[in-house]
Amino acid sequence: DVQLQASGGGLVRTGGSLRLSCTVSGFTDDDYAVGWFRQVPGKEREAVSCIDSIDRSTYYTASVKGRFTISTDNAKSVVYLQMKSLKPEDTAVYYCAADPSQQPFYSTDDLYWLPDYWGRGTLVTVSS
Repeated sequence: DVQLQASGGGLVRTGGSLRLSCTVSGFTDDDYAVGWFRQVPGKEREAVSCIDSIDRSTYYTASVKGRFTISTDNAKSVVYLQMKSLKPEDTAVYYCAADPSQQPFYSTDDLYWLPDYWGRGTLVTVSS
């Protein structure tokens, strides 16, 4: 079974940094897209960033470009989301997700993606 285990959330002040980690296991093929979504209560879940595990193409939604960096350690099957210059509007539950075939795409600079596999969320709170 595919499993995604996220960690690294917490409380940080505006302007601070956090790094989220997600350990991926269970894919029979090493070629998949893995990334992060976030959700605020009462709002739809939004794609934040994702990366292709083989060619390492990266994707970011407009609101996090230049502040967040996604990367992978394929040897450990871990994907990281380094978040810098955090803002209160980044406060959300962040979810790790992956899919072997669904490709992300942009629509007016916002990232869209429909992965099938999800991990549990980790809460990120940015205080003002």
